[in-house]
Amino acid sequence: MTTRLLGRSGIQVSALGLGAWSIAGPITRDGGLVSWGAVDDHESVSALHRALELGVTFFDTSDAYGAGHSERLLGRAFAGRRDQVVIATKFGNLYDESERTLAGTDTSPDYVRRACEASLKRLGTDYIDLYQLHCGTDSDAESLAVRDVLEELVEAGKVRAYGWSTDDSAQAELFAGGTHCTAIQHDLNLLQDAPDVIDICERHTLASINRGPLARGLLTGKYTTDSVLPAEDLRSRNFPWMRHFVDGRPNPRSLTRLDAVREILRSDGRSLAQGALAWLWARSDCTIPIPGFKTVAQVEDNAGALAYGALEPSQLTEIETLLGEAA
Repeated sequence: MTTRLLGRSGIQVSALGLGAWSIAGPITRDGGLVSWGAVDDHESVSALHRALELGVTFFDTSDAYGAGHSERLLGRAFAGRRDQVVIATKFGNLYDESERTLAGTDTSPDYVRRACEASLKRLGTDYIDLYQLHCGTDSDAESLAVRDVLEELVEAGKVRAYGWSTDDSAQAELFAGGTHCTAIQHDLNLLQDAPDVIDICERHTLASINRGPLARGLLTGKYTTDSVLPAEDLRSRNFPWMRHFVDGRPNPRSLTRLDAVREILRSDGRSLAQGALAWLWARSDCTIPIPGFKTVAQVEDNAGALAYGALEPSQLTEIETLLGEAA
């Protein structure tokens, strides 16, 4: 199991993708500096090259990541190799590239068109494989207007398919009605299921692109009850979606639940991260996890999961039982 289809688009991708937020570097949001820690652009590009060597072909980014820096890194890494990769990016958040600040959103049709052109330039390409809305909307009418302009971009050949990065099942259902909608990106990991969104993806033949597949690093096993992250680390900011870290420390409940299933995840010689990815592949045929990375070693560990494939159905059942007991 090394490849999957990107929903109903017919685009074939590696069953494992990579998320490029963590290599974007720091950015200021709401007056505070947030990042995934120090980055090294040379190491980031080397890691992207290594991923491609190991069979990873799907890469997810956003114009907001590093206020365009993440997109530029992908453009640099895949120059001359564009036909070998499938690139997904996102739009909707407002940013200042020179100041590296992020504030507000815009989903107006004119802005979507401008954002697409800017992403194409930074990525060094003339088409985006998957273009995803990266923020919420205030009404169904607004969502449908975004969907319409995305269909326009597909018709123009600038975008091959589109989707929405959302955990809201109603939003996902609405976008699923679009002819060229092919994916919903949402949080999913073995500690945080999303049955409603998975159901929508399966019914509409959409890809379920899984952000946070390793619970923002907790499922790698590198964090303990004594771990304390720097104040500028995103996991110290107590965002609503950062449920596995509280005040810069691993959530004790999440650590307890991980301990309950640790042995199963490490079955057949897997690392913990590889076991967590194997759970996602077993969860549904439409899932495509996109773990973050900053080093070649992290890419090698994540890509190594492809050789093991999905967990067995019996292991999924056992994990469900153990997590229920540990809740």
